[in-house]
Amino acid sequence: MVSFFIARRYLLSKKSHHAINIISGISIGGVAIATAALICILSVFNGFQDMVANLFTAFDPELKIIPKEGKFMAADEPELEQLKQSNLIEVYSETLEDNALLMINGRQNMAVIKGVDDNFINLIEWDKIKYGDGEFHLHADILDYGILGVNLLASLGLGADFSIPIQVFAPRQGEMIDLNDPSESFNQEELYSNNLAFCVKQQKYDSHYAITHISFTRRLFEKQGYVSSVELKLKPGVSINSARKQFAQILGDKYNLLNRYEQQEDTFKIMQIEKLISYVFLTFILMIACFNIIGSLSMLIIDKKQDVITLRNLGASDKQIAGVFMLEGRLISLVGALIGIIIGLFLCWIQQEYGVIRFGQSAGSYIIDAYPVNVHLLDVVIVFATVLIVGFVAVWYPVRYLSKKYTTQ
Repeated sequence: MVSFFIARRYLLSKKSHHAINIISGISIGGVAIATAALICILSVFNGFQDMVANLFTAFDPELKIIPKEGKFMAADEPELEQLKQSNLIEVYSETLEDNALLMINGRQNMAVIKGVDDNFINLIEWDKIKYGDGEFHLHADILDYGILGVNLLASLGLGADFSIPIQVFAPRQGEMIDLNDPSESFNQEELYSNNLAFCVKQQKYDSHYAITHISFTRRLFEKQGYVSSVELKLKPGVSINSARKQFAQILGDKYNLLNRYEQQEDTFKIMQIEKLISYVFLTFILMIACFNIIGSLSMLIIDKKQDVITLRNLGASDKQIAGVFMLEGRLISLVGALIGIIIGLFLCWIQQEYGVIRFGQSAGSYIIDAYPVNVHLLDVVIVFATVLIVGFVAVWYPVRYLSKKYTTQ
């Protein structure tokens, strides 16, 4: 306790050499800037992750069931039939999707044809992603309608209201390509326009997906009675985690039950890796900033030689004297960390409220106009702990060495 009060006095009081005060201030400032940078950078990554999650939310279901083995599963599996009766589910939607070739007006493009049932409109937030003035219907009498992503339409040279049908080709099951007449080796169907498209603002969907009715995809891919996934929307107030545990007991080991983050695992994993790398690099910068503390402490030890002699005459051991300067270095790290966290949180608040740092000069050029920021409490705790640990470790050996060198009689 005595060592702490002495260290605190050394930190706050004026030194005999004004340069020591300046160097101590620089040390605190360096730690504070590195801490604020960590808070801001990690919060920006959180903002991007939340932004991407919100974009996917409009198209991805709350829970998605896929087979563990293979691409397809029977729609009337006993486990699925039992799950369909659950009172936790508001929407149960069957989906069958696979790759096919689209052709129109001499242009062609590979696409994922996603066949959905009539419940699909209640599963997703359609109003957030629809593009065009048509109505969401996927079949009528003998016609099948297709709703394509805006970028996929552009690659085919079309708008949402294309006037002639798109030809859709998929290879027949178990047949070799007939080189004399390749068209005989493919199933062919047609998709008509209903004056609608969708725009999720994600390349994965907007450039590769076409939505149609599941009866169309079952004919095209020769998969009558099969689905590639079952997509679920839970009733309001139902916890996804608790529902997932209950559904997992029903489904057993034959299926994977994915939440929204797991459905986009690759995307979010890349973002987490980028966030981790940024954290590591900024921690190295923090370590460099902590070296300023060593310079400040070495000058302080020299400046307080007379005080050290007095403490020794009063009975203080060398270990206690070294502890005073050790605490001094740790107090510098602590003060720098607290100031840095306050500055970092303040800068994040300014960016959230006013969007000071923007993507471009004109609004609407990007999905969002300014860098997104979202402060997570866990990140603040991790940054605070990192600064303290790095600061404490950085001063341990130098202080022991300097105190022995400059304070021994």
